Amino acid sequence: MYCNQCQEAKSPACQAGGVCGKNKSLAAYQDAVLYAASGLCYRLEAAGKLPENCILEALFATLTNVSFDEARFKEYLDCIISHRDSLPKAEGEPKAVSWKPVILTADSEISLESIEDENDRSLISLLVFGIKGLAAYYSHAVVLGKVDEAIPKFITKALASRFKPLSIDERVGLALECGQFGVSALALLDAANHTFGVPEITQVPTTVGDKPGILITGHDLKDLSMLLEATVDAGIDIYTHGEMLPAHAYPAFKKYPHLKGHYGTAWPNQRVEMPQFNGPVLFTTNCLVPPLSSYKAKVFTTGAVGFEGCRHIEEVDGKKNFSEIIALAKTCAAPTQIGDGKPLLTGCGHEAVLSLAGTVIELINSGKIRRFVVMAGCDGRDKEREYYTEFAKALPKDTVILTAGCAKFRYNSLDLGDIEGIPRVLDAGQCNDCYSLVAIALALADAFKCGVNDLPISYNIAWYEQKAVLVLLALLHLGVKNIMLGPTLPKFVSPAVLDVLVKTFNLQPSTTVEADLKTLNCI
Repeated sequence: MYCNQCQEAKSPACQAGGVCGKNKSLAAYQDAVLYAASGLCYRLEAAGKLPENCILEALFATLTNVSFDEARFKEYLDCIISHRDSLPKAEGEPKAVSWKPVILTADSEISLESIEDENDRSLISLLVFGIKGLAAYYSHAVVLGKVDEAIPKFITKALASRFKPLSIDERVGLALECGQFGVSALALLDAANHTFGVPEITQVPTTVGDKPGILITGHDLKDLSMLLEATVDAGIDIYTHGEMLPAHAYPAFKKYPHLKGHYGTAWPNQRVEMPQFNGPVLFTTNCLVPPLSSYKAKVFTTGAVGFEGCRHIEEVDGKKNFSEIIALAKTCAAPTQIGDGKPLLTGCGHEAVLSLAGTVIELINSGKIRRFVVMAGCDGRDKEREYYTEFAKALPKDTVILTAGCAKFRYNSLDLGDIEGIPRVLDAGQCNDCYSLVAIALALADAFKCGVNDLPISYNIAWYEQKAVLVLLALLHLGVKNIMLGPTLPKFVSPAVLDVLVKTFNLQPSTTVEADLKTLNCI
């Protein structure tokens, strides 16, 4: 069984079941959902219609570490096929469009890995994975009331293309077009998140209180907002985990004194950290690792997230009932302190950084800031990811790290100091806040009257799953070159496709700290 979509793909464990924890049966259902969705989109495109929300949620749910609930994937599949069969057949449509499941296996003809031509397989995979990331980010924006019909229209076109005999150039063009819509979706989500105000540079406590708590993880700020409101005067504290750290920078959340602080680090460490929290945990999006029996009974999911045996909180008429998780929290002990208790800095989005543009430009002109290094992206379980900690430590003191996503937990607790008041690690926020890093780069390019590739900015990006694929395509669409990607290059990219990316964009793999510091002009 090879789903071949994440940075850990092709490891020995993926032969019997995913490193992520999904089994062959679940992998087969996810393949079926993607395959049937492509057929539905083929008919939707022919009919000039947009997909229903079930497609967006289903695409979101197939991201690595989002949902392990086979029953819900069966529901997604039934919904997609029912919707598809309600539409008239398109003229000349291929047989694959009307496919129906009989016996699902993880190695069937419907998996992406079954596409015979390796370059077709590579480019279709690149597009499908980018679309999954696009669906995830767009779903977050929709939840907060921001829509752009051009995005689901492109998702329809892109998924339908799987069943079309396109040339290599046409498929490359679709992948870069996915990056274009990725920029649109990230900008839309940035505006949507401003429902909670403009993020402010904020020091977030990592010490625990003496009250029981609820730990909220994932990315969904609306879920956090509803949970905070539901727990006012409940006698419990709310703690963020993982990619929820940046929530503390939004003014709307600062008014809640029971938003106590941040607990733990990135998603790969949750099996160690969550049992010590003692209270229940709410997963709002990825990244869910199959929970251990020691705390599984305290795991709640919502939205696209799911795991068999864990309680799921549905949304009804725009509201969610958190009474069960609150009741459980009240019976639990207060969290056990982990880590050194040092506060973490966040909220360094484009508005906050650009408000300091005059100072930043002056420091660049005087040589006190010699280079910015974008170290955004994902964390993961690979031991090779210790490289990012060592790389951050080795950067000269006249360099500033721009980060977003959970990769920052490899170095955001290091004491790297500041440059005349400008912190040397500027955390723009969640992985979707990579948009802020692009906005900062474009603003600096405008200030210095140069192209974005002429700026003193290097890109050393860590990736793990498909939202990172979408962010990479967005950067390529913007013409950003010389991106270093690690800890390994995507296995689903064929040698020929990789050659195109290398020749066109100078995409390159990370190697060693010493060599990469030189390659990225950091020393």
